[in-house]
Amino acid sequence: MDFKDAASLIGTLAVIAGVVFAVIQLRQHGRARHREAALELVHSFQTPQFSQALRVLFALPEGIDLATVEALPADEVKDLYMVLTTFESLGAIVYRGEIGIDLVEDFFSGPIVLAWRTLGPAVGELRQRTGRDTLSEWFQWLAERIIERESKRPPTPAYIAHRDWRPGR
Repeated sequence: MDFKDAASLIGTLAVIAGVVFAVIQLRQHGRARHREAALELVHSFQTPQFSQALRVLFALPEGIDLATVEALPADEVKDLYMVLTTFESLGAIVYRGEIGIDLVEDFFSGPIVLAWRTLGPAVGELRQRTGRDTLSEWFQWLAERIIERESKRPPTPAYIAHRDWRPGR
């Protein structure tokens, strides 16, 4: 092998090494981004206000109408609108691929589905009243995607699905 061939081989190996390094860096960046999104998601919902809002939501019967919502104390109505707008935002960012639906399901599939079952009819009435079918559109979209996914693969609680988990896996 002459000097020209050796230099060419070294150049080729350097390019391959660079590509491999870049792919590894991109994967690490993707994992870091996913981890940061998960942490941000958890922190954004670990507030006393959101916990209170879920408490109000879970105390309501499924399928309530708009008049029933509007008859609630003002603080509770405000709490329910917090749930609506929060899940609306989640739906939009899942759709745009900023966070995965798997991550949202791990954290909030139950509250999202229950919230839609409870508030969906009231949202429909509000849409009719305002003439805006876009109200809570991403919340509905997200709830329907989760319900659809669960119809194909029923949710298994983490304490059952991962009962054999050990640290370091």
